[in-house]
Amino acid sequence: MQSIDIQAGKIAAIVTSLEMLARPPLRPESARLDLELARIRRPELAWYRDLFRRVGQDWLWFSRLEMSDATLAAVLAEPSTEIYSVRSDGNDEGLLELDFGETGTCELVFFGLAPALVGTGAGRWLMNRAIEIVWSRKIARFWVHTCNCDHPNALSFYMRSGFRAFRQHVEITDDPRLTGTLPREAAPQIPTIPGLRSANRTR
Repeated sequence: MQSIDIQAGKIAAIVTSLEMLARPPLRPESARLDLELARIRRPELAWYRDLFRRVGQDWLWFSRLEMSDATLAAVLAEPSTEIYSVRSDGNDEGLLELDFGETGTCELVFFGLAPALVGTGAGRWLMNRAIEIVWSRKIARFWVHTCNCDHPNALSFYMRSGFRAFRQHVEITDDPRLTGTLPREAAPQIPTIPGLRSANRTR
């Protein structure tokens, strides 16, 4: 068994990468959902950050929140990047971000729902829309990565949707709740560990 020490103020995530090499059948959706998927071209930074935070804060999404305005604007303006909002009753309650930058491939960069839609069946609805968009293009591979900080059903959801895992690795990064990127109360299911005993001590 291999053991890796995690420094104080860091978090470790087991990342699973998955891919889809052919379009799968769409999964049944709830007829009760009244949702709209709207493509947002050149989104305003404040709008994007607000939606990103509301969708991802419970799962420690922080990468885009740490970007400068110039860097984030450049990322969102990439011709290969497509941003979509899930709208419910006129409110933006979900985020779908796709990257077609690699020829023949699409990366599912961000996929998630704000708390108001979690558990309603909107995730399956959104994945069906993503599959329809992606496989209408000339691609041979659709891929995504998730980690154990994400929703506990995320990995099984992706696999049920037609993705198959091809890689796992560990990422270690600063805890965004300790750097101030996210509030200390974010993701209470993931403990914040600001200080650790010496690596030479055992339990």
